[in-house]
Amino acid sequence: MKKEDQVKLFDKQAKRYAKRNSQHSFDKTLREQLFQHISGDILEVSVGTGTNFPYYHQADSITAVDFSERMLEYAKLAAEENDLPVELHLGDVEQMDFPRNQFDCVVSTLSLCSYPNPEHVLSQLSKWCKEEGSILLLEHGMSSNALYRWLQNRVNTFVKKRGGCHMNRDIIGLVEAAPMTIDDAEHRKLGTVHLLWCTPNHK
Repeated sequence: MKKEDQVKLFDKQAKRYAKRNSQHSFDKTLREQLFQHISGDILEVSVGTGTNFPYYHQADSITAVDFSERMLEYAKLAAEENDLPVELHLGDVEQMDFPRNQFDCVVSTLSLCSYPNPEHVLSQLSKWCKEEGSILLLEHGMSSNALYRWLQNRVNTFVKKRGGCHMNRDIIGLVEAAPMTIDDAEHRKLGTVHLLWCTPNHK
C-alpha cells in the first residue's frame, strides 16, 4: 500500500479510534500495566488519537508523532482533556529524525504492524532513547498457535488492504534483531499480543 493511501485510510478511521478511547477494552488494561512507571521526557510514535495520554501524568514533556492529520486533531483534544504538555508533530515516523539520546522513554503501541520498514523504525526508537532510558512496546503480530497462525496468513492480504495492518509480522523476531534489549515481556491472546519493556543498545 502506498503511503498516501495509508494516510487516507487512517484519516478515515480516526473517529472510530477516538471513540474507543472512552471505552474499557482489553488493551486498556495492558496500557495501564505497561505505563505504570512512565515519567520524564516521552516520545510516542504513531500516537493516533492519544489513547495513551491518560497514563502520562508523571511526564515532564510529551512529543507525539503521527502521519494522519485527522488522528492528531483528536490527539490534541485528548491532550487538553488530560491537561498534558504535548507537542504534536505531523509527519512520517520513517522519515523523521530527532537528536540521539533525547528521550527518557520512547513508546510505540499497536503501530509496528503498519510500517513498510519496521526494522528502520525500531532502530530509530533506540537511537532517540537515552542510554539509561526505556522503550515500551505494546504490539501484535504472528501467533504462537499454529492454527491461528495459519488463519492470520490466510487473511493478511485482506486485513492489510482494509485496515493498513499486517497481522502476521514476527514482532518478537523484529525486536530481538533491533538495537535494543528485551528486559521483560508478557504475551497474551495466543501469543499475538506482546507487552515489551526494553532498553536501547547503543553500540
